[in-house]
Amino acid sequence: MDDAAPSSKPTARRQVAALPWRRGPDGVEILLITSRETRRWVTPKGGRMAGKTDAEAAAIEAMEEAGVQGTVAEEPIGTFRYLKILKRRAPRWCVVAVYPLEVILQHGAWKEQAERERVWMSVEQAAASVDEPDLKALIAAFKG
Repeated sequence: MDDAAPSSKPTARRQVAALPWRRGPDGVEILLITSRETRRWVTPKGGRMAGKTDAEAAAIEAMEEAGVQGTVAEEPIGTFRYLKILKRRAPRWCVVAVYPLEVILQHGAWKEQAERERVWMSVEQAAASVDEPDLKALIAAFKG
């Protein structure tokens, strides 16, 4: 099928995510946050931003959603897909590029703290806590 041919299905929405991490006493730790509505464990993520690289946008999401800042990798470690359930609209597939962010500063107060929980977990705990199979695999393989 020709890539330029029209399709009856909408294209997947492109998003970016940060994978906040640090070196703890027992090895690499991953910071996960809860989603606002379903309270599932997720990585900070959001839409791409005009005038920002995808890595910069991922770092901004990490600050807004998890209250962390650090050094973000310029290249993603991979992608995952999930079905975004939108209020009053049809669900839509999203493809998310994941950028590791080594956390240097964790703020006590941040923009979305009233809407989310954040917890540091081992790589194994974090991989077991997320629902998306591709994200589980990215986290499980992450070495820092």
